[in-house]
Amino acid sequence: MTTALWDPTGDALRQALKAIGERLGDFLDENRTAPAHPGPSLNPRELALLGAPPPTQGRPLADALDDVLRLGVPAAFNTSGPGYLAYIPGGGLPLAGLADLVADVTNRFTGLAVAAPGLVAIECSVITWMCERLGLPPGAFGILTTGGSLANLTAVIAARVARLPENFLDARVYLSADAHHSVAKACLLAGFPRSAFCTVPLGPGRRIDVDALRSHIRRDRDGGRRPFLVASAAGTTNTGAVDDLEAIADLCESEGLWNHVDAAYGGFFALTARGHQTLAGIGRADSITLDPHKGLFLPYGTGALLVRNRRTLEAAHDLGAAYLPAPETGATDFSALSSELSRDFRGLRIWLPLHVAGTAAFESALDEKLDLARYAAEFVRALPGFELVTEPVLSLFAFRLTLGDHTAPERDALNRRLLDAVNARGRVYLSGTTLECGYVLRLCVLSFRTHREHIDAGLADLVAAARELLATTGDPGP
Repeated sequence: MTTALWDPTGDALRQALKAIGERLGDFLDENRTAPAHPGPSLNPRELALLGAPPPTQGRPLADALDDVLRLGVPAAFNTSGPGYLAYIPGGGLPLAGLADLVADVTNRFTGLAVAAPGLVAIECSVITWMCERLGLPPGAFGILTTGGSLANLTAVIAARVARLPENFLDARVYLSADAHHSVAKACLLAGFPRSAFCTVPLGPGRRIDVDALRSHIRRDRDGGRRPFLVASAAGTTNTGAVDDLEAIADLCESEGLWNHVDAAYGGFFALTARGHQTLAGIGRADSITLDPHKGLFLPYGTGALLVRNRRTLEAAHDLGAAYLPAPETGATDFSALSSELSRDFRGLRIWLPLHVAGTAAFESALDEKLDLARYAAEFVRALPGFELVTEPVLSLFAFRLTLGDHTAPERDALNRRLLDAVNARGRVYLSGTTLECGYVLRLCVLSFRTHREHIDAGLADLVAAARELLATTGDPGP
């Protein structure tokens, strides 16, 4: 053995943590002003270095850390920086990283309550808190997952077991045109054929057209199909739209359908007064997907599924084995609620930030993101030659440059060039998408590090980039 860190003494671990802490401290300080876009591309030698197999004999911790922090991290999207406004920003609260360090070094097994009753209680408290804040009734519970994709899969499987016979090929699943692709993928992985999907048209505000949904359900039922599940969204990834959750809940209850809400992006805005109002009806869902690595600003790999009745999870997953200890009465075994037996202690990653920072800090930060999105949207709305394509229902909106006499393909190309020009300036990083009107830019505010000065910088870059771009086309600038 060539390294003292294989099974370190307390002193050796303290020294290692000091080295890691110094490097991560430098990273945090530098990251506040680091470019929002990816740094220089790695050259073939650097890629080969990072992709090399492990050595037979160990090497110094400092060297390995430097490879990651000096080569790998800068050449990636700066998803933890204040200027990252693309896609749906993640978080990366350092408190959560410290929680993972504690969980990984102590390495306790939390799949069964008997193995770590206190730690399982910590995770249960986090899940119960989520259920209460989302308005679910007593008897609701859930699991923590690696993200929204696994949460959606678990929800579909639980719904299938609860509502369908073993031969379920006649079932119908109702999705909107803007549903996250992981919902359809979850259905395929759960055994549903593609013919099970019914894409429901969008109405005003890019919300599910509930009247069209009702018509599809009745038409399918009259045609001998089995209407099964409606997947709505509390904040679509595409434009941030929030479906009419109350009306969909009414329809699902009257028609006997499973009501699943994908709230991976928008669910935690329910912690705010405005978000609670916007998400009215979410507590009536049978299942809710959440991503704490979005709305609670935690590191990637932190998802959650909440269900109205915990027995639906148990019915789909509770299989024992002779080599496992018998479950204790009243205890929570996460292995009986999910597909995982061995699992990481995810609960601490949420529990520690909530307990150290307090829930008010999260509520205030989410309120700030709502304010910043509205501020940015109003700025864009007032710019000559720009169109605000979708409103910031939560903290995301879409817009495009429409100035000049251009064909649709020319306008799309112009907006793609505008996106590249804004991102090239390095202070913010935006993304785009294609809607019925054509190519549009998206701005999503969800990093706990993003504040007014970062939005102002991005808007200034947008105006400057548009002027420079339009100067090349002969059109007047904004």
